[in-house]
This record gives sequence, structure tokens and C-alpha cells, in this order.
Amino acid sequence: MSPKTKTKRPHGPLRRGVYLLPSLFTIGNMLLGFYAIICGFRGYVSGDDSLFLRAAVLVFAAGVVDGLDGRIARMVGMESEFGREYDSMADAVTFGMTPALLCYFWGLHEFGRVGWLVPLFYLICCLTRLARFNVQTQVLDHRDFVGLPTPAAAGAICALLFFAPESDWKPYGVGLLMAALVLLGSLMVSTFRYKSFKKIDLKQRRSYRTLIPVAAVVLVTAVHPPAFFLAVAVIYTVSGPLGWAWGRLRPKQGDGAADGEGDETATTEVAP
Repeated sequence: MSPKTKTKRPHGPLRRGVYLLPSLFTIGNMLLGFYAIICGFRGYVSGDDSLFLRAAVLVFAAGVVDGLDGRIARMVGMESEFGREYDSMADAVTFGMTPALLCYFWGLHEFGRVGWLVPLFYLICCLTRLARFNVQTQVLDHRDFVGLPTPAAAGAICALLFFAPESDWKPYGVGLLMAALVLLGSLMVSTFRYKSFKKIDLKQRRSYRTLIPVAAVVLVTAVHPPAFFLAVAVIYTVSGPLGWAWGRLRPKQGDGAADGEGDETATTEVAP
């Protein structure tokens, strides 16, 4: 080999290999999801609904951890093909299998075959969503998600479970939970667009007035966490269909505006 000949590493948006720091967050995501399943099973065996509240909190925490691993990987330049696939597998456990089993343990087991077919439908939709993300190769924009993200769908299910132990709606809530599983599963594989918060720059300086709404959110969360999480889940879930309906109903502003909307749609992100 000539002295001037050098072996170059492949450059691109993703590299092969394992980066330890983002993978630790992904492992934490799976750990929280798996422990949530254990809490749900213990609640199923003992009849203690408070264990489902704990499981719901664990899934919420997993959603935060899931957002951190990708953000940290992008900030320090540690994105890799392995990390992307590893993260999708973790999401399949935490945001697919875990909510489905929690719903079954909480009350759907009383409905026989239908009781496990409905959570299975949700799980299939979740895995389909993740598979669609994995085969999406041309991602040019991160402003929107196509379809309801899997962490948001799991958060909506767990918001219902989080609200349940503090109320007497369980006889009616089982039917609502079944409807939610079908609706959320369908929204995950839909083409409705949902806003992404990945591009929020936490390092950017902002006015001190920004602390006022942040403090208000923290206060409401502290006063009544179940109602707050349920309201946020409902608002974000319906934002996709409502945004689509608004886009259909509002008057068009000429061919140029229509062409611009088509281009933006072509560059939206199919994300897990």
C-alpha cells in the first residue's frame, strides 16, 4: 500500500457501531417499560389499582428518557444505525407491548377474546409505525410527524390509567379504554401530521417571561397530575385530525400556496 494511501471512514448522517451514552438512555427506556409491566401484573394478581398508577408514571418517565437519547446523540454527534434500530426496538417494548399489557391486566381480561384482540390491534399498529419509520430513508425536515408518535399514543393510554385509580369509572372505563386503543392505533398508522418538539433549542436564550407559563404548567401538574396529563394527551391526540380538517376547510390562496403545502408534506418526518 502506498504511504499516501489512507483508509477513510465512511461519512454520512449515520455510522455503524455502538455509542455507549445514547444506548444507556435506550436501556433505561426499556428498563422502565419492563418494570411497568411487572407493576401491572402485580396489580392484576393483587387487585391493587394503585400499582397501575405507578406503571403509568413509569411509562411517562420512559417517554422523557426516550426523548433524551436522540437529543443527546444529535448534540454530541453520536448518531448511528445501531442506535436508531436499538431505539425502535426499545419503543416497541415500552410504548407498544407495555400499554397493551397494562390495559389487559387492568380490566380487558374480563372480556375474553375481545379483551386481548383489542390490545393486539394497538400493538400491531405500533410495530407498523416503527417499521415505517425504519424504512423511511429520505428525511428532509423534522418539523412534523406523520401519524401519531408511539410515545404520545402510549402516554394517552397511560393518562387514562393514571386517572382511573382516583375515580369510580372502572365499569365504564373499560369500554373507553378499548375505544382508545383502537383510535390511537389507527392514528399511529394514519397520515395525519403532528407537531414535533425535537427542534426546541434548550440552549437558546429566552425572555424571563417564558418562566411564567412554565411555572403555571408545573403548578397545575402539582395540583392535579392525572387531570393535567389526560388533558395534554387528549389535546395532542386530536391536534392531528383537527389540523387536517382545518387545512381542508380553509380557503386556498392560489396555486403557489398549494404547491408550497405539497412540498412541505413531502419533507415531513415519519418518526416513531
